[in-house]
Amino acid sequence: MSDCIMTACDLHDRSLVLKLARGTEQPTHRVFGNDRPGREAMKRELLARAKAAGGARIVFAYEASSQGFGLYDELTEAGITCHVLAPTHLPRSPRSERRKTDARDALTILEVLRGHLLAGNELPTVWIPDRTTRDDRELVRARLDAGDKLTKLKVQVQSLLKRHGLRWSGAHGSWTNLHCRWLADLAEGRCVPEVESGVSWGTGAIGALGSLMRQLKSLEGEVAILDASIESLAEEPRYAAAARRVDALKGVGQLAAMVFLTEIGDLSRFRNRRQLAAYLGLVPSSNESGERRDRKGHITRQGPSRVRKVLCQAFWSAIRSDPKVHLWYARQVRRNPKIKKIAVVAGMRRLAIVMWRRGLSGDPPETTPQPTNKSEAARKRQAA
Repeated sequence: MSDCIMTACDLHDRSLVLKLARGTEQPTHRVFGNDRPGREAMKRELLARAKAAGGARIVFAYEASSQGFGLYDELTEAGITCHVLAPTHLPRSPRSERRKTDARDALTILEVLRGHLLAGNELPTVWIPDRTTRDDRELVRARLDAGDKLTKLKVQVQSLLKRHGLRWSGAHGSWTNLHCRWLADLAEGRCVPEVESGVSWGTGAIGALGSLMRQLKSLEGEVAILDASIESLAEEPRYAAAARRVDALKGVGQLAAMVFLTEIGDLSRFRNRRQLAAYLGLVPSSNESGERRDRKGHITRQGPSRVRKVLCQAFWSAIRSDPKVHLWYARQVRRNPKIKKIAVVAGMRRLAIVMWRRGLSGDPPETTPQPTNKSEAARKRQAA
């Protein structure tokens, strides 16, 4: 690959630190600004180097970050091959962490890219969603963030009441209409609560509760607006059929279905359920060496944490609403009551696989022939 210009970039908010090399030669160090003029200058230099090398191919690599895939889009449109690497899969060592600089980070990416191009090593790239999927994700993620903020506000309200010895004594649970009306009366000073001895309920506490309740009301309005937008998104042709099939599962609502579909993107890129579970981080980690051949640990927690969160919520909802799921969970817990979390993770994995299959076509995508006898069926279950 001596005709290839390998370019590694350590991407920052204001700078692009590059290491460039051809073949096994020593890398060249370059720095550009991470703005439009800086990126244009970088592209011009890369294309000029390629032209001077007789039309050499440019291969660019950088780590995925919170800046998204804008740089990938620009380079791809300029005819430059670009790879976005997963930071968690790049080689790290305690020594490199103590000697961390932008130039060394770029050099690490260059060595990984060089190993891929010259030796055929695996390149730890991330899947690049199309621009429509990225845009859809923004809406769904905004709804999840609003829900998290709403939960935090409710916890703040409960903590404020607890500090002043107030407790809702209604027949129904918290955040019902009656409970919210009681909170509104407290916040507006329409009722004088009975507090524990030594605890005061004065204007300061009333003002704090009123502020929290106003924030709560505003955020509930935002959540309603986002829910309506997500409902419209779920009716778009690119999601309509899959969203209906996934939403039909017990315990899975429209929000959970849209989080699953937008975060995973192209469902057909997974060949089997094992790849899906590995992508979602729902497979056990391993620490095997020498004679230790079956040493498994906690799940890897790789992939989108948002999907794992909604899978956990959907599974608990399914336990309450689906007798079959409830019976399955009870059977798992009965085997070993000390490992309830393992049963929950197993249920999340099962649910994710069902949602994936429903999202694809409603049927399992694998065309594996059915076992013809009990021993073969046992082998299939053990391999799964």
